[in-house]
Amino acid sequence: MTTEATQSTVRSGRVSGKVALITGAARGQGRSHAVRLAREGADIIGVDVCSDLDSVAYPLATPADLDQTARMVEEAGGRMVTAQVDVRDHDALIDAVIDGVDQLGRLDIAIANAGVCSIQRWDEVEPAVWDTVIGINLTGAWNTCVASIPHLLAGGGGSMILVSSTAGLKGQPFLTPYVASKHGMVGVMRSLANELASQGIRVNSVHPTGVDTPMLAGMTGLTDRIESSPDVRSIFLNSLPVDLVAPEDVSDAVLFLASDESRYVTGLSLTIDAGATVR
Repeated sequence: MTTEATQSTVRSGRVSGKVALITGAARGQGRSHAVRLAREGADIIGVDVCSDLDSVAYPLATPADLDQTARMVEEAGGRMVTAQVDVRDHDALIDAVIDGVDQLGRLDIAIANAGVCSIQRWDEVEPAVWDTVIGINLTGAWNTCVASIPHLLAGGGGSMILVSSTAGLKGQPFLTPYVASKHGMVGVMRSLANELASQGIRVNSVHPTGVDTPMLAGMTGLTDRIESSPDVRSIFLNSLPVDLVAPEDVSDAVLFLASDESRYVTGLSLTIDAGATVR
């Protein structure tokens, strides 16, 4: 699916003329990033699996959600090419990015945002849950990078942003597969930041505290486990007097890293965490 931009003149904004790939674009943070970048002049390649998965306990996005994101991008003045792809599918993701670049002409920004979470004690983590969370969050981020780098190189460089979490910087109990995947994303980011700097590609990660999204709403049971384990309760507390941040708060950070304002920023783990990681 491709939506056409409504404007007839050259668009302005902090990422004007750029094209951004966003995984997990159908709702939540991914939708927010897509709309924010579109408002600032970018066109979007949006990818999402758009189906439920057996090893994920809450409902995932739907094709209708992805269509709604495309409409919102169009209303913001941008074009959007969409594809229903599982980020674990290396070849399908590469094909989707190629198709998007063919339609929109280039790629300047890649945002590895797709992610899922599970809540279990260590002895409740089934192998299928481990494989799904690591596969989508970490392998999916790696596949996103691999699918994007050739196109970024063809344009002379660009920005890659890996959406991690406070769980990528500190140990959070009852979330071990998620924590492992988000820590792994930091390793990928740091390695690629070194490997690709000489070729003009910047690589950074963002680390939100809890974000008010459908994923968080579907993660039932964490509060009960925390309340029953007072020794770990402080690990989940923010320093600033707020429980959750909004997706738009994260999108502001993503926009900065996507724009030329951060042209000398690479290898950074940028927190949007209300002070959670300073505790």
